[in-house]
Amino acid sequence: MPLLITPQRGISRDDIERGTRSLWRYRASLPMDVSAPISLGEGCTPLVQKGWGDFRPYFKLEWFSPTGSFKDRGTTVMLSYLRQMGVDAVLEDSSGNGGASVAGYGAAGGMHVKILAPAYTSSAKIAQVRAYGAEVQLVEGPREESEAEAIRQSERIFYSSHNWQPFFLQGTKSIAYELWEDFGFQAPDNIIMPVGAGSNLIGCDIGFKELLAAGQIDRLPRLFGAQPLNCSPIDASFQAGVDTPVEREIFDSISEGTMIKRPLRLRENLAALRDSRGETVAVREEEIIAALRRMAGQGLFCEPTSATAAAALEILICRGVIKSGERTVVLVTGTGAKTAPLITQLLARAE
Repeated sequence: MPLLITPQRGISRDDIERGTRSLWRYRASLPMDVSAPISLGEGCTPLVQKGWGDFRPYFKLEWFSPTGSFKDRGTTVMLSYLRQMGVDAVLEDSSGNGGASVAGYGAAGGMHVKILAPAYTSSAKIAQVRAYGAEVQLVEGPREESEAEAIRQSERIFYSSHNWQPFFLQGTKSIAYELWEDFGFQAPDNIIMPVGAGSNLIGCDIGFKELLAAGQIDRLPRLFGAQPLNCSPIDASFQAGVDTPVEREIFDSISEGTMIKRPLRLRENLAALRDSRGETVAVREEEIIAALRRMAGQGLFCEPTSATAAAALEILICRGVIKSGERTVVLVTGTGAKTAPLITQLLARAE
């Protein structure tokens, strides 16, 4: 059973270290003191407002993170804490962005890193991992086989899985604090994000609940989880109204970052959605491609996984779930530069 850390008391605006230009400006919200963080300036990502028909949603550009994805928020806290505890070598299983993040921060922190990745992972993401000096082992079979192999090897090297380690979520919760600060110390109305294992969703849930407990906001934003219909286990359980896995056929998806067939934290993801009065949205592959093109037409070159959230935005608008006068945020979790060859093929095929 993956662990969680006891809810923290939250912080006020006076606790923010305003001279720190990274998510470590919110270090007072963490459950432990880290004397020497491994930091590359993560966090403080742009929040840009764009036209979307009659709507004006905000896009949180997490690809400006040092290794190109939101995973850096969790990795900086997780590896900083582990190194402080004396861990100098770590093992991670990842389909791409998580591995790149752990490899990059491991290099910055002088740690040895081994990454187990599915053999189908994009070559650009593997190249990035190798460039940081990490040891790479490609694993044949579905995404879950990389995790199974990591567990088998965990007797020899510390398994720092971002899906298992609770300190990773203490990093991803910083997105809640950052959006709170972005909006003048208020919560937005809606946040839409791609969801695979759910570290962004659970992080938002943790962070905004801490702010609510601290009396800094008076309500939780509604959280919306976007998944490709081809691999949508969280949507299947949410729509069925249960907290347990629901059988739904799995197919390949261009949203490779969300290809998690059996999320370890399924129950926590569902609780985050329901507690916030949010929903799940399962989108078709053609809808992801259309959203990818529309995002690029706005100057936002994101990976297909991120376009899943933009596709969900369109669906929620059409359903009348999101109103034009509300402040709606779409989390753009990763850069299209990592999957440029695939995007070239997808957009050419759609013409």
